[in-house]
Amino acid sequence: MKGLCGWKGRILQIDLSTRGIKTFTPEYQLLKEFLGGRGLGAKLVYDNGHIEDALSPENILVFATGPLTGTRAPSSGRLSLSTKSPLTGTILDCNCGGFLGVELKKAGYDAVIIRGKSPEPVFIEIENERVELKSASGIWGKNTKETTRLLKSRGRVACIGRAGEKQVLLAAIISDGVHAFGRGGAGAVMGSKNLKALVVKGSGDVDVCDRAEFERQRRAINRLLIATPTISKGLSVFGTPFLMKITSWMRALPVANFSRSEPEFKLDTLFASEINRRYNPRKRACYSCSIACKREDDRGRELPEYETIGLMSANIGNSSYEAIVEANMLCNDYGIDTISVAGVLGCYGDIKGKRISDTELLDMVRAIGECEGIGAQLGQGVKRYSSSEGCPERAMHVKGLQLPAYDPRVVKGLGFSYATSNRGGCHTRAYLVAPEILRKPKAIDPYTLAGKAGHTKIFQDRFAAVDSLIVCKFAFFGAGEEEYANILSAVTGVEYTSEDLMRVGERIWNIERLYNIREGFTRADDTLPARFFDEAVNGHVIEREEFQNTLDEYYRMRGWDENGVPTKRVLEKLNLGWN
Repeated sequence: MKGLCGWKGRILQIDLSTRGIKTFTPEYQLLKEFLGGRGLGAKLVYDNGHIEDALSPENILVFATGPLTGTRAPSSGRLSLSTKSPLTGTILDCNCGGFLGVELKKAGYDAVIIRGKSPEPVFIEIENERVELKSASGIWGKNTKETTRLLKSRGRVACIGRAGEKQVLLAAIISDGVHAFGRGGAGAVMGSKNLKALVVKGSGDVDVCDRAEFERQRRAINRLLIATPTISKGLSVFGTPFLMKITSWMRALPVANFSRSEPEFKLDTLFASEINRRYNPRKRACYSCSIACKREDDRGRELPEYETIGLMSANIGNSSYEAIVEANMLCNDYGIDTISVAGVLGCYGDIKGKRISDTELLDMVRAIGECEGIGAQLGQGVKRYSSSEGCPERAMHVKGLQLPAYDPRVVKGLGFSYATSNRGGCHTRAYLVAPEILRKPKAIDPYTLAGKAGHTKIFQDRFAAVDSLIVCKFAFFGAGEEEYANILSAVTGVEYTSEDLMRVGERIWNIERLYNIREGFTRADDTLPARFFDEAVNGHVIEREEFQNTLDEYYRMRGWDENGVPTKRVLEKLNLGWN
């Protein structure tokens, strides 16, 4: 597309079965209405049609940048991945930070679509116009750190470890050794295609329509980030572990597979201030990010995020931070989602009536990564594992995706967003952590479902747009839709308002919903495990009738029918057509 700003106007398509490589020009309207990232990925995955088996060659992987990627827009260094999840059967998107997305954009592509299955292990190498499939025989069987070490001289690396090769359903894709496309089993999809890695190097530029206005808006966003205490005094100082003290104080931290509110041991050694004192961690930042929430110790070991600490501690009965550090590194090396691993270990401990010791934690992570012994069962995810043990009620999941480290009885809006999430139990689809726990952009009562249908819809639409721009959610603690609509307008030359961004998010949410309906999901799947309705923690429980009433209200606000199916009216309003 000549004269296009922000977008490159080129999508790369690779068929591993035929070794066919080609590019095509997407319609301008597609980019304008779906932006990029998650939105573009959702549309491409939806248009690929019904796929019975997510591990079949017919499934596609879509790596997608956004219109801000490769500019210096604050916190714009992320890359999105979309596919059908082999773990849940839902549409799946996940995104990771680092620098891979910037390299892909500078190589000249808005997205890469990968389909088919190679007859032998390969990796894809992209350097601007040069795109090649190369033998991965020398790196197949290696974990992600060794694979990255061997390939990093060629460019930025996203690869699977042994877990992905063995098609473990908790397998992730790891970029540059530490950044994860974590949830939903995307690593297993990559392994099913005999695809070991994607290596990208780009040397081009991203055109910005109005450079002076872009710089003005960039400075305005950075000022807001600096002025926001949650960022400047929380995330920038402590990283995401600063949440540990807050959630434990609220008694929102999962304990013993979400069965209690108080752990059997003190959590002080897991608090961010103590971690900083003992480990004196160094900051690591993604591309164009002043927040710098990643941490590593003086030995160069990546330190775990809040979700990993929260779920690998009280949720499984382990008090050793050092064991969590080692388990986190093992998960990254094998290429496994830490949230899902901790969730299934919590379920295992609940069923067996035991705590998971620090030694057992490491042994079980290895077993999952190798798909051996009990690890072969656990690696199928909490829903399948609990059913195989005859205890499906012990599985803490939504639509097959293990829950993150916030108890939905204590943060009820967040719990409602788990239930209605298109990819299953996930805190980032609406990120109501912000208003219910961190009181940003304003505080809302976490202990009630009143008003949460509206809040959930607004935050779901907001972060669908954020994931399509594609920028980091943490930036939205300080900036908002208006600021990012302004900088998007400066980059692309297309006039976007905050309302336009919200409409894009609503469009994306609806097409994802249509995908899941096509795959057989119904209103019955928009729920939470029975434990949260039947068992109180610290006096809090979710009332079934109130939950169903809130679900009815949410469907009405979305313009869906009583079964959660988008109506003709809303689809036509969003320019999604009507079938």
